[in-house]
Amino acid sequence: MPRFMGFVRMEENIGMPPKSLFEAMDVHIGERAADGRFLDGGGLYGTEDAINFVVREGEVTRVDGPYAEGKEVVGGWAIMEYADLDAAVADQREFAELHARHWPEVTVVATLRQISDGPDAPTE
Repeated sequence: MPRFMGFVRMEENIGMPPKSLFEAMDVHIGERAADGRFLDGGGLYGTEDAINFVVREGEVTRVDGPYAEGKEVVGGWAIMEYADLDAAVADQREFAELHARHWPEVTVVATLRQISDGPDAPTE
């Protein structure tokens, strides 16, 4: 079955989500964990302690957070497994609707990407 990674992006430092969203997410994730769709996931701390390694022109530079230029950050992630793309898309929409219902004043981008099973080795 295909696996997917979901990301939640939002503006940083907007405060804690309401308790009702946490409760709805517990139910949502619990149901999916019980039937095997939700494989792993979690929230992420803010970028104040984030570390990036930037590769530019063959040089590696370490850049520590916070990042003033970043407006949206990834706040959470999940790895899920579905029978097909349609099921994954429908479930990601349901996940986004939880945020719309319980935290409507915040802009959230819920992104879904299929995980590649790609080639086992480079082609060259």
